[in-house]
Amino acid sequence: MKAEQLYHYYKSSTGVCTDTRKIEKDGLFFALKGDNFNGNKFARQALVSGAKYCVVDDKSYAIDERYILVENVLETLQNLATFHRNQLGIPIIALTGSNGKTTTKELINAVVSKKYRTTATLGNLNNHIGVPLTLLRMNETTEIGIVEMGANHPKEIALLCEITHPDYGLITNFGKAHLEGFGSMEGVIKAKSELYDYLKKHQKTIFVNENDPLQVKQTLNYDQVYKFGLNSSTDTRLEIINTQPYVTLNYNGSEIKSQLTGNYNFNNIAVAIAVGSYFKVAPEDILNAIEAYTPTNSRSQILKKDSNTIIMDAYNANPTSMMAALENFKQLHQENKIIFLGDMFELGNTAETEHQSIVDYLEENALGEIYLIGENFYKTNVKQTHIKKFQTFDRLKAYVQEHPIKDSFLLIKGSRGMALERILELL
Repeated sequence: MKAEQLYHYYKSSTGVCTDTRKIEKDGLFFALKGDNFNGNKFARQALVSGAKYCVVDDKSYAIDERYILVENVLETLQNLATFHRNQLGIPIIALTGSNGKTTTKELINAVVSKKYRTTATLGNLNNHIGVPLTLLRMNETTEIGIVEMGANHPKEIALLCEITHPDYGLITNFGKAHLEGFGSMEGVIKAKSELYDYLKKHQKTIFVNENDPLQVKQTLNYDQVYKFGLNSSTDTRLEIINTQPYVTLNYNGSEIKSQLTGNYNFNNIAVAIAVGSYFKVAPEDILNAIEAYTPTNSRSQILKKDSNTIIMDAYNANPTSMMAALENFKQLHQENKIIFLGDMFELGNTAETEHQSIVDYLEENALGEIYLIGENFYKTNVKQTHIKKFQTFDRLKAYVQEHPIKDSFLLIKGSRGMALERILELL
């Protein structure tokens, strides 16, 4: 079935869903397949739960007119999303990058929604399934779409661009993330720049951080750029006033005091201000949006737990983001500093080197007590006694229970799979 034919079913539904636990009455269910599940098996349950139609790709499950049989459910979902996006004809901003994508997306949405009705990616639903679902959440009331794009292999960003057809785009940064899939830092740059490639090919606009040499290099000799940064020649000029403990900056003659910490968050804020400026959001609305934004989901959150203050940055980690967090923590003038670092995942054959590099940095810089958690950190060579290694979280738990932490300033950083938010239960 072609996308334009399926579009009639979509328009008569209350929305798209891929999870029978989240079906809304008269929704359109897509029976996706995965490595360990076959959504076709749940099509009947979707109808029982209230779905109006089910899109399946196994004819043995298409038993009446409520089942829409297609060759491939995933490709059908993606094609429908693109068709819908083109029917709406609204401007769409796409963003990707190694670090800070979700925070940046939320900041952009906070700013732009001051003037326009926006639809943005929910959470980090930024892959080949999440992006189509984001597009299909947009409707006639949406004036600007904001789509986050994630990838851990080459050609994924290119695919997401072909689905989304973005009019504007930006890359937060290039960092050592997903090296297992990208192979090297050069692989990261090439893969993330697939967004640039699409925008250049279609003569669309790129937002460029003038203070990031890699972004500047990747967009040389391209005219459709909107520049922002600390330079006086940029389209949107910003000044750093302070980044500790929170980022404070000057924009358009006004001081903006955010609730985010660190130089890396200055760049995330700068993107949002630049996008807002481009779309003619009033300066006072930009200021209010940035100052009101509060980080959530363990992304640079500053929390209080009894007598301890914690920078909770444990949503994810890679060598670049971990080093940025450590550099920021180093600049904070606090007593009784303690750092909890969990393993960084998806580094492939660079895992041993990258974890050792972090340890070497910790030994060369006085940052307080250090607790390293996980198999990769456990294998590192540690010389100094203030750095303690724990092969498992349970071993860390036992140690902290015997040595309670009080009146301290903590940084918690690690990959999502380490679930280091559990440390809060130990304090």
